[in-house]
Amino acid sequence: MATETYLNAGRRAVIEEMQRDDAVWALGEDLGRGGVFGQYKGLQEMFGVDRIADTPISEACIMGAAVGAAMTGTRPIVEMRFSDFALCAVDELVNQAAKARFMFGGQMRVPMVVREPIGMWRSSAAQHSQSLEAWYTHIPGLVVVAPATPADNLGLLKSAIRNDDPVVYLEHKNLWALEGEVPEAEHLVPLGKADIARAGDAVTIVTWSGMRHGCLRAAQTLAGQGIESEVIDLRTLWPWDRDTVFASVRRTGRLLVVQEAVSVSGFGAEIAASVAEALHHDLKAPVRRLGAPRIPIAYAPALEDRARVGDQAIIDAVLGLVAPCPAD
Repeated sequence: MATETYLNAGRRAVIEEMQRDDAVWALGEDLGRGGVFGQYKGLQEMFGVDRIADTPISEACIMGAAVGAAMTGTRPIVEMRFSDFALCAVDELVNQAAKARFMFGGQMRVPMVVREPIGMWRSSAAQHSQSLEAWYTHIPGLVVVAPATPADNLGLLKSAIRNDDPVVYLEHKNLWALEGEVPEAEHLVPLGKADIARAGDAVTIVTWSGMRHGCLRAAQTLAGQGIESEVIDLRTLWPWDRDTVFASVRRTGRLLVVQEAVSVSGFGAEIAASVAEALHHDLKAPVRRLGAPRIPIAYAPALEDRARVGDQAIIDAVLGLVAPCPAD
């Protein structure tokens, strides 16, 4: 094992897959300069301008070119810089890439990865801070991935590049500098398989992306009060690992879903509804979910913090779930 940052783990995944398969290439704005966060630093020198391709400032052009290239046999990695910017290209992704395999009767695949950095990051304000994963989980034909650790960013990105369907790959901007152990050998993480980040028997906490770390901190605090929380990081939002989540909730009888995104119509509601429908006889308390209020994310740090799901909010929600009630 080696210690590596979340950012460099993703960079390593791109390098390894481009070395493995000549059909893999990347396109986006300023990739020759390393990309906006440095995810592509030095890659144009390694692979040339045809495989690390700089594009015009036009998200629709970038996405449209990638969809066509994927349909004709290559495996493009599409860099959208921010998930917010990708909204300018969502028609090509949603109405073309996601539907091609179905509309061509399985004769056409669109093997592409769309990297869309998400989440709040040092006062980036309303147009650079959103988490829009629920938009994509709603669309048939798209795979949606949200890694939370350096090892997962390596293994999931490699699996996404090898996948034959379009993958929306959501890296959290606030995790770029996060360090963690990463295997030095070939490392693949299967799509659709959750990670039990912490075992427990009192309550199941389901989360993904940057909220994994807040949930683990809250679980550590709760353990000091004798409450052992099981923290599940979904890693892949579609398809999501129902088996792992359901098995955990059957044991604990309680579920809290935690997301950074706006709570209204968020993906947490899908998990909450699925568990409530399938496991209502096993539940010891009503399903709870935490998410941001339905407000734009402010530039001012004090106002930005009002939109965050903090550790204490997670702790309070768990305490509310495990409080004694007549059913206990």
